[in-house]
Amino acid sequence: MKILIIGGTSALSISLIKVLKKEHTLITAGRKNCDLYLDLNKDIDIRNFPKDINAVIHVAASFGGQTYLNFKDAISANVLGTLRICQITKELNIKHLTLISSMSVCLSVSSPYYTQYALTKKQSEEIAILFSKENNINLTILRPSQIYGNDKSFARNQPFFYHMLEKAKNGEDIYIYGNHDALRNYIYVEDLNEIIVRVINKKILGIFYCGTMKDVSYSQIGKSAHIIYGNGGEIKFLRDKDDIPDNIFNKDNDLYEKINYYPNTSIEKGIKNILTQGKI
Repeated sequence: MKILIIGGTSALSISLIKVLKKEHTLITAGRKNCDLYLDLNKDIDIRNFPKDINAVIHVAASFGGQTYLNFKDAISANVLGTLRICQITKELNIKHLTLISSMSVCLSVSSPYYTQYALTKKQSEEIAILFSKENNINLTILRPSQIYGNDKSFARNQPFFYHMLEKAKNGEDIYIYGNHDALRNYIYVEDLNEIIVRVINKKILGIFYCGTMKDVSYSQIGKSAHIIYGNGGEIKFLRDKDDIPDNIFNKDNDLYEKINYYPNTSIEKGIKNILTQGKI
C-alpha cells in the first residue's frame, strides 16, 4: 500500500517508519524534514499530494502547556488539525484513516492528570468519528498508554521514566514522592509498531485500547533499572511529600484478539533493550 504518515518526525513515527517501509510505500507529511509540507494549524493544499494513497496514519499532536497560547495551540493542532486531516482524507478519496490518540481521553475532569492534551485528544476523536461517519471513511482510533522507546526522544513525554533510567545508569538513588508506590502502564514502542502494522494490514476498524496487560509501579521500574545497569543505587520514598496518584486504565484485549498479537515486552526487557540498543 501507499501510506501517508502525518507527523513524520515524531518519536513514534520515526520508529514506526522503520517497520512499515519493509512492506509499504511511505509518504511523510509535517512542518519539517518530511516528503510533504503540512501544518496542522493551517488549511492544507493537496495539489502536491499523490492521488493514489491507500491509508493515512495521523500521529501528529500538540501536548499543550500552561499558557493561553499553549492551550490555543493544542486546540488548533489536535482538534482543528484532525478535522483538516479528515478533509484531505475525503478529498483524496483515501479509504482508511488511523488516528493515534491516547488513553488520556478516558480521564475524568477530576483526575490530576487531566490536561489540555486529554481534552483536545478526546475532541479530536469525536470530530474524526462524526466526520468519518458522514463521509463514509473507514476509521480506526488507537489509544496507547504511555509510550517509551530506545532513545531520549521519548523522554519529552515520559520525563520521570527516563529520569529513573539516568539515575540507575549513574548508580544513584531514585527518590519517589510520598508513601504510595504509584502504578503506571507503559507500552514499548516496538510493540506499538507491531500493533499499528497489523491494524493497517488487516484493515481493522474501531476504537481500541493499546496498553500492556500488566501495570507496573515506579519502584518496580527503578529496581529493574538498577539491576540491569548494575551500577548500584536504591529506591527511596520521600515520605514527607504528597503521594503520587496512580495513572492506569481498564484493560481490554479485544484488539489483540483481532490482530493475533499481544504486547509482550516486559519493563525489564524494555530497559535491557534501551541499554543495549538505545542512546541513554
